[in-house]
Amino acid sequence: MFCFIIKVEQLIGGKMAVDLEKILRPVDTPVPPFPAKYMTLASGDEMVIRQVDRDEIPDILPFIEPLVHVERDFYNIVAARVVAELLAYHMYRVQDEYVLIAQIGDGEIAAVVNGRYVSEDVGMSYHTLALRRGLRIGAHAFAAKMEYHIDIVKQKEVLVVAESPIGFRRWMIEYNLEKRFHIQHELGGVPSWSLTKELFDKTRDSLIVGRRPVPKELLDKVKAKILPPSDPPTPPEDLLAATRSLYDTSATALIGMRQKLGEKENA
Repeated sequence: MFCFIIKVEQLIGGKMAVDLEKILRPVDTPVPPFPAKYMTLASGDEMVIRQVDRDEIPDILPFIEPLVHVERDFYNIVAARVVAELLAYHMYRVQDEYVLIAQIGDGEIAAVVNGRYVSEDVGMSYHTLALRRGLRIGAHAFAAKMEYHIDIVKQKEVLVVAESPIGFRRWMIEYNLEKRFHIQHELGGVPSWSLTKELFDKTRDSLIVGRRPVPKELLDKVKAKILPPSDPPTPPEDLLAATRSLYDTSATALIGMRQKLGEKENA
């Protein structure tokens, strides 16, 4: 410890005895990459789900940042956290994170999912953010994430939490997740739920879809460019929907927002 302190002091003094960036960067655990897959949606469009590298993160962030201002279905807090998580991944400030994206057509981004390798047996699910509503795109992306943990990395369980009622219904109820309330999740320290390998195997036939390998022409097309979502989430027409999602029975948020809108119109 004394030797380390001396070297850091030398660094601060201008003598580059230690590369501080090497100290700050965590060392990722070697794990198999996610093998890209594709599926045909109900609309007839083909969707590819693939893993992205750190150098692709700057191309993704501009499509997530606007959702920080969408007070609907908790998109605001989910988007804010996803932006922070992707930045941490891009700048080597989180250990063992991965990011998968779903792309439609010529490369339109439709969903972003991420998580983290915790140990040989345990994975940590971070977020599932659908950038195009409908067609069960978010559900397909979440399933691909679980497939990665259980089938590819060979972990025994994945710890999951939800920030919205929709997420709770989609993950906890649809997958019949088990309680792990004695384990604090990395997202806010709230009690965790667990998708075990046994539960995953029970739902595999009904929830896991897709084919491999992805045809080279299709994979090259989506890798060439990440295009903006064609129908991203937007604020509700009546902001009362947002207040309901926050259990604000007095509608104070709605009243305050309408007052602000009125002031702008009268300015």
